[in-house]
Amino acid sequence: QGGREANQVSDDYRYQDGNYEGYAPNDGYYRGGDEPAHEEDAQSDVTEGHDEDDEVYEGEYQGIPHPDDIKEKQKKRAPAVADEYRDRADLMAERMEDEEQLAHQYENIIEECGHGRFQWTLFFVLGLALMADGVEVFVVGFVLPSAEKDMCLSSSNKGMLGLIVYLGMMVGAVMLGGLADKLGRKKCLIISLAINAAFAFLSSFVQGYGFFLFCRLISGLGIGGSLPIVFAYFSEFLSREKRGEHLSWLCMFWMIGGIFASAMAWSIIPHYGWGFSMGTKYHFHSWRVFVLVCSLPCIASLVALKFMPESPRFLLEIGKHDEAWMILKQVHDTNMRAKGEPERVFTVSYIKTPKQVDEFIEIQSSTGTWYQRWLVRITTTFKQVWDNVLYCLTAQYRMNTLMLAVVWFTMALSYYGLIVWFPDMIRYLQEEAYESRVKIFDEEEVSHFTFNFTLENQIHRNGEYRNDKFIGMKFKEVRFEDSLFEECYFEDVTSSETFFENCTIISTVFYNTDLYEHIFINCRLINSTFLKEKEGCHLDFEEENDFLIYLVSFLGSLSVLPGNIISALLMDRIGRIRMIGGSMLISAVCCFFLFFGNSESAMIGWQCLFCGASIAAWNALDVITVELYPTDKRATAFGILNGLCKFGAILGNSIFASFVGITKVVPILLASSALVGGGLLALRLPETREQVLM
Repeated sequence: QGGREANQVSDDYRYQDGNYEGYAPNDGYYRGGDEPAHEEDAQSDVTEGHDEDDEVYEGEYQGIPHPDDIKEKQKKRAPAVADEYRDRADLMAERMEDEEQLAHQYENIIEECGHGRFQWTLFFVLGLALMADGVEVFVVGFVLPSAEKDMCLSSSNKGMLGLIVYLGMMVGAVMLGGLADKLGRKKCLIISLAINAAFAFLSSFVQGYGFFLFCRLISGLGIGGSLPIVFAYFSEFLSREKRGEHLSWLCMFWMIGGIFASAMAWSIIPHYGWGFSMGTKYHFHSWRVFVLVCSLPCIASLVALKFMPESPRFLLEIGKHDEAWMILKQVHDTNMRAKGEPERVFTVSYIKTPKQVDEFIEIQSSTGTWYQRWLVRITTTFKQVWDNVLYCLTAQYRMNTLMLAVVWFTMALSYYGLIVWFPDMIRYLQEEAYESRVKIFDEEEVSHFTFNFTLENQIHRNGEYRNDKFIGMKFKEVRFEDSLFEECYFEDVTSSETFFENCTIISTVFYNTDLYEHIFINCRLINSTFLKEKEGCHLDFEEENDFLIYLVSFLGSLSVLPGNIISALLMDRIGRIRMIGGSMLISAVCCFFLFFGNSESAMIGWQCLFCGASIAAWNALDVITVELYPTDKRATAFGILNGLCKFGAILGNSIFASFVGITKVVPILLASSALVGGGLLALRLPETREQVLM
């Protein structure tokens, strides 16, 4: 009997050790290929004499395994306890152990797949999506001068239109970034780009201010969600040695988006004839053509993305082993064929998948209606997204999340505030120079004269105009003060920044003009008639400084090229932390030199220097945010931080713009102090260049 028990223990040991003929190991570790079958003559002597009926020859020594080995093998052989009867903490601990094993195994698999044609194809597809994000930031700023005339926008409406895109981006980053960790990178990126393309396209046709504002809000929501997904998606196809460099190269597409928007604005918007009208109510001017053209990168990325696979790292995270394996094999085979080595075989046979602990609720068709099932799915998904948001603030990630939040916010406050402040300051300097050239006419008397030419940048004081005709002409920046108009005739007159102050207007007819009531300030209108006033607002004047504003944005976008190249080449050599801290501190120094920018050329030069110095910090922030969080929280964390970044952009735009023409001290000191504080805090973040992607 003792011999039989010893043999049974030994037999169990052989079964669980995975060496018995016909049994394959299933321990979840990476194996480069099939293990050779054990030959029969290599079996231990302990198995000799073991017949089919599991009997033992009497007196044969069977051997006694070590007690610890027995316990371990019995633990493995014991039937698994159902997950619902296990403590959630145990399940999470097991999942974290699985994820750590998967992280190292996945790194080895990506290295085996190599870096080649597949990654470069995905690079350009996702680059177009990032380019669309860069375009979206510049679109409203470029169309605002034209849109305010076309839609009769007040100052408050202009400010709201400038901020509404950032508000949409903030909401989209948090919402769609969180969904990408539950529904998938590719699916959510397609949703994000589709929303942006549809509403950007629609916004170019709508006429009313309210509907246009709504379209730009939803368009911003869509493109805001793309940024966190793009970086999470691309990073999961990169090995540790390539990740920092190639994510930095990907950031160049944001610069390309700015250059594209500037070039298109420069070449399209000033051509007011590039449009059409349908009656007197519908006008499609050149700035609307520009908005339409700016949706092309998003549409191109959306189409190309249909041919790209889902992230295999995400699929492994949700337990879809076979789909992930097929995609990784596709990556391997694509790269090997491009390298001229099609005979290379993908040797991975099994990949570790983490323990699944999410609780999904489904109502069967017999127990609920279709909308009840969809309601449960939606609420369950959003609950999981909210749990992910809270997870980023747990003890393990709280300090990193808070430090990153401060760095993202300070960087956005200074950067987005200054890139709005620079063009406003240049425009202010231009207006000062324009006003210095104003022509002043005192006590002029004009009678029986026909004005049929443009009056521009003039002030007329104490003048008298009798029996004069103003026909088919334009007033631009013209002011009449304490003047008399008697028996005059205005026909087909358009105006811009023109006012009549303390004037007396007697027996005068206004026919088909846009000289509305609000431009007559403290005036006496005696026996005067207004007939057939022009409706709406009109694009009548081509601003001479428009070209300079487009040029400033173009040069500002182009100036980040050296910073992009340097950050890509040095990202993996000096590390993410030094890159962020060094770039932000250098940018802060550049801000101080703005005190000496008293001319347009000086402001343009300092803007280029600031943008070129700060881009390295942006690139390193994108990389370290991707690497600090695990796969099932990566897009969520990136979305939260990017949403906070857009909130900083809203504050920066509002605060910095309010000081234009008042003082330079507050914007410069605020930007510099924010950059110094954020840069010093960034040095306390953990370095991630040597760690695998969890």
